[in-house]
Amino acid sequence: MLQRNQKTNRLYKMKTIQFREAIAEAMSEEMRADESIYLMGEEVAEYNGAYKASKGMLDEFGPERVIDTPISELGFAGIGIGSAMNGNRPIIEFMTFNFSLVGIDQIINNAAKMRQMSGGQFNIPIVFRGPTASAGQLGATHSQAFENWYANTPGLKVVIPSNPYDAKGLLKSAIRDDDPVIFMESEQMYGDKGEVPEDEYTIPLGVADIKRQGEDVTIVSFGKIIKEAYKAADELEKDGISCEIIDLRTVRPLDYESIIKSVKKTNRLVVLEEAWPFGNVSTEITYKVQNDAFDYLDAPIVKINTADTPAPYSPVLLKEWLPNHEDVIKAVKKVLYI
Repeated sequence: MLQRNQKTNRLYKMKTIQFREAIAEAMSEEMRADESIYLMGEEVAEYNGAYKASKGMLDEFGPERVIDTPISELGFAGIGIGSAMNGNRPIIEFMTFNFSLVGIDQIINNAAKMRQMSGGQFNIPIVFRGPTASAGQLGATHSQAFENWYANTPGLKVVIPSNPYDAKGLLKSAIRDDDPVIFMESEQMYGDKGEVPEDEYTIPLGVADIKRQGEDVTIVSFGKIIKEAYKAADELEKDGISCEIIDLRTVRPLDYESIIKSVKKTNRLVVLEEAWPFGNVSTEITYKVQNDAFDYLDAPIVKINTADTPAPYSPVLLKEWLPNHEDVIKAVKKVLYI
């Protein structure tokens, strides 16, 4: 199938692959082009990745470039940062970003700060990647979204794709970037299918994407929870309500310009984020919009987050804890005063 890129007017031959395949293709293509790139983490080699996102890579690149590690996030995060200082471009996989907390000292105090502390002598071209947020009934310590934690740290870039096309293009850009990038996926998206070009392509970091044009309200989201925005928009369309949906894709740097431009058109904003309600990405967006586009707002901004508690294990409570499309519909109707 051929598809035209509306921004470049270029025709692409497309293929349909899973999210996990998009991740594997991005890593493999970059590793073929640059021998300084390697993948390291728990079960990435012999087991083909905990979620099969590195399937076949050990066979192609060998154990020196696809490296299984012990359960020691602090250790292999530090090894990756040290090797990045010495000319390599590591990809460090965490089985889940919940486990990255064990190695967060290395990420925050070394990866994010080394360029500044060394007076520019060392840059850290490293990608930390793996799934974030909830993935079903995995309990409170395995269901946390830390995008806003890492985005709060100067020196880090934070990327959260929501589909295979974006995942591949953004990951290739992240691997090529000369700064540390936190690349967050989702266990519940690895099996998602989508079209990606067969030819080489990249997506620049820090650029949001308007997934759906609309006139009545802007909905901003990112990651797997954006699917609830799509469901809500489909339902609201039946009532004649037109929703514009912006997928941030990157939360640091954040594409404020795309959000402000959309709000100036629709005059209303709903932000959907799978994170606790205090001090998150949606809070930052809310401040920025009221500061830069207050006179364009016809209603207070509504942000939708998880409940302000650890994630419950009970399926009934988990359903109530997570934002859903019904929450989005209520929020849209609230800002429209209907």
